[in-house]
Amino acid sequence: MTQTDARAHPHHAVSLTGALVARPSLTPLDAGCQALLREKLQSLGFHCETLVFDDVTNMWARKGSTAPLFVFAGHTDVVPTGDPARWTFDPFTPTIHDGQLYGRGSADMKGGIAAFIAALEDFLAQHPNHAGSIGLLITSDEEGDAVNGTVKVVETLMARGEQIDYCLVGEPTAENLLGDMLKNGRRGSLSGKLVVHGKQGHIAYPHLADNPIHRAVPALTELTQTLWDTGNEFFPATSFQISNIKGGLGVSNVIPPDITIDFNFRFSTASTADGLKARVEAILASHNLTYTLKWTLSGNPWLTEPAELVNAAVAATQAVTGRTPELSTGGGISDGRFIAPTGAQVIELGPLNATIHKIDERVSVEDLIQLSNIYCHILTILLK
Repeated sequence: MTQTDARAHPHHAVSLTGALVARPSLTPLDAGCQALLREKLQSLGFHCETLVFDDVTNMWARKGSTAPLFVFAGHTDVVPTGDPARWTFDPFTPTIHDGQLYGRGSADMKGGIAAFIAALEDFLAQHPNHAGSIGLLITSDEEGDAVNGTVKVVETLMARGEQIDYCLVGEPTAENLLGDMLKNGRRGSLSGKLVVHGKQGHIAYPHLADNPIHRAVPALTELTQTLWDTGNEFFPATSFQISNIKGGLGVSNVIPPDITIDFNFRFSTASTADGLKARVEAILASHNLTYTLKWTLSGNPWLTEPAELVNAAVAATQAVTGRTPELSTGGGISDGRFIAPTGAQVIELGPLNATIHKIDERVSVEDLIQLSNIYCHILTILLK
């Protein structure tokens, strides 16, 4: 089996991806990734700040002081590897085999970050007196709780008047081929933890108890069958999904005192978090349930309609790959949800997402090189 160390590859997007993968930055750890990036960026003339909030390390780097401000945003933290023995190669030994760079975080999203840096090297060499400013917002809290990362950095920037005009998040967005899709928005995410209360008792004497499972089922049926909205031209219909149900004491002769249901809405701009909450609570009330309900809003939906940034990304992708990317708002949530409310135009554009969070996560070496060229081309269109 022919294999090479990615850190020895001649192209900087590839070798830097390897160097980042070799740092086991399990969320919320950064494991020295940002120190490596800081060294690269300072050599390019960026002023770099380390912003620490609780146990999370973030980096804000900026070159220039004028508008427009173009920002690359990404995260150095990665999800756990699972059983390393199931990987073809050690998950933190960046290995190239058959044109693919293997390693945890190679696609999500250390490859994207490395392509940022390679693009900046090329762009600044070609356009040393470019217009506007360039920034990088890098966090180690995207795969975890996401409470001390990008959201806190954005609050810091807004407090001191640093307005982001364009932001490209390097999340993996491609479905089948590099450049076949970019995200110009994402659905919101609203979760609920519902506890329906009953009365514990002997299962042979149900008249002396109150079974919360029986009480919850009709309400859950209605919730799963409700049409929350039909979406719109940019978003699919809002989705309600139950993720966990926990009830019972583990024996067959006891009616439990309560049942716990975890559920989630992925919602479009056709609905609001407050509206969804009100409708759920109205359904629960109509079934005369005794319950407690805790809500968690992870992010509201956001959308960047086609304008300067989307148009530049489409043109750059066409120029480098020959493909016209589909504009999509599907998939999960990203840190773009914290940046879009500032008024910035935000998109996500990165490598293939087929292996992210999986055993044998990997990214195409050629895709990393092309991705850095796409990023450089976008900068050229917007800031030359």
